[in-house]
Amino acid sequence: MVTDKPDLKTVWGWLDAVPDPEIPAISLIDLGIIRDIQWQGDTLEVTVTPTYSGCPATRIINLDIETALRDQGIENITLKTQLSPAWTTDWLTKRGKARLEAYGIAPPQPAGGPQHCPLCKSDQVERISQFGSTPCKAQWRCSDCLEPFDYFKCI
Repeated sequence: MVTDKPDLKTVWGWLDAVPDPEIPAISLIDLGIIRDIQWQGDTLEVTVTPTYSGCPATRIINLDIETALRDQGIENITLKTQLSPAWTTDWLTKRGKARLEAYGIAPPQPAGGPQHCPLCKSDQVERISQFGSTPCKAQWRCSDCLEPFDYFKCI
């Protein structure tokens, strides 16, 4: 049990180590869904905005947040869901976008499609399907290396 409350910078660091359950290459902080962390007396309040209201990973994300904080000795935790403003891909950090690409997922682009293949960097890419391995991704293929890859859609 934590006797002294850790400072918020420390707590943000702990949550930065919690991976997104659907894309473990990026953290919840990289994803931009942790909106606020604050102490309310002896209770740590964490505000989370899901990527979209029907995201199937929301329960797992909340469980992972609680587990990470309890592993650090924090017992009193409140998770708040904040739906407005709605999450957008603009909330992804630069580091998160770079990690997506290094993992083989093309990060979101304002033009609505990847600028290049995240695997070989060719700009010869084509959309295979508007739907990928999760609702937030589309399936693309590189015409040069012929590898399929996910594209994280702009939301």
